[in-house]
Amino acid sequence: MIDRKIKVLVVDDSAIVRKIFNEELSKEPDIEVIGTAPDPYVARDKIVQLKPDVITLDIEMPRMDGLTFLKKLMKYYPLPTIIVSSLTPKGSTMALEAIENGAVEVLAKPGGSYSVGDMCIQLKEKIRAAAKVNPNRRAVPVSQPKIATIVKSLSETTQKVIAIGASTGGTEALKEVLLNIPLNSPGIVIVQHMPAKFTTAFAERLNGICQIEVKEAEEGDSVINGRALIAPGNFHMLIRRSGAKYHVNIKDGPFVHHQRPAVDVLFTSVAQYVGNNAIGVILTGMGADGAKGLLAMKEAGARTIAQDEASCVVFGMPKEAIKLGAAEKVVSLERVAPEIINLVNLS
Repeated sequence: MIDRKIKVLVVDDSAIVRKIFNEELSKEPDIEVIGTAPDPYVARDKIVQLKPDVITLDIEMPRMDGLTFLKKLMKYYPLPTIIVSSLTPKGSTMALEAIENGAVEVLAKPGGSYSVGDMCIQLKEKIRAAAKVNPNRRAVPVSQPKIATIVKSLSETTQKVIAIGASTGGTEALKEVLLNIPLNSPGIVIVQHMPAKFTTAFAERLNGICQIEVKEAEEGDSVINGRALIAPGNFHMLIRRSGAKYHVNIKDGPFVHHQRPAVDVLFTSVAQYVGNNAIGVILTGMGADGAKGLLAMKEAGARTIAQDEASCVVFGMPKEAIKLGAAEKVVSLERVAPEIINLVNLS
């Protein structure tokens, strides 16, 4: 943890949101709201004056939208930025574009089953994660896919399953991994910490650029070769076995590590139902979600991989997994996909 309070600037055109964020964050001993701004023009002046460590940024605002402001901010004054967006298709798409332009986290405004209480708990965790990010750090560039050279060497299988967990920085990390996964890969199940609706847009975006099919998981979806299933936001995803085939179970339930979906929930089910036919991967992210689940997978005979510190946006989840002895291999992001393929062929 940092040895002083994390200074936060809240940028939102809603006076109610500014008030809620200010009140809730002020309850935390390690977080201080040093100012609020109703639009990017006021925010620009306050950033220069107050020098916040983290800003929360509404994506849809009058005068200048959050995405336009973010692009300017990352060019001239990079800061760890948490995007706050409505649970709409437009909001989700803009939020994903914001992540591609340097934002480190996404938070959904309350709506439906997503309460103010849930939002505030996640906001605090996301601020702590964002404070650990070097704003001048550039993400590892997505490598040119080497699919043509790896398809030939990949074993055909219907029994194996690849399980991946990620959080802060994970959307871009998953893009790098999945772009380098060939069509005949084993089925893949993924938990990426994201709010509801955002996972829909994320899966659609990946499906448009990857060789494999990528979709937001639905209850009963089969885990099959050449398909990646992403847990829907605000629901846990588990794997189940029926005869020789696997499918997913989408369910409600309590938050785990302040997360729903939680990586530990998925990994624990993979350990139970897939055992030594599984490959587990834990990528960049804040906290400890997935560490115990990856250990359970390893103890069940699965092969396991953790992303290394140098290529992580936040070296939290992989670090905790490594500390537990859950990671058989620790590799850079660009080596994750090749290592998955190697382990599929070896196991």
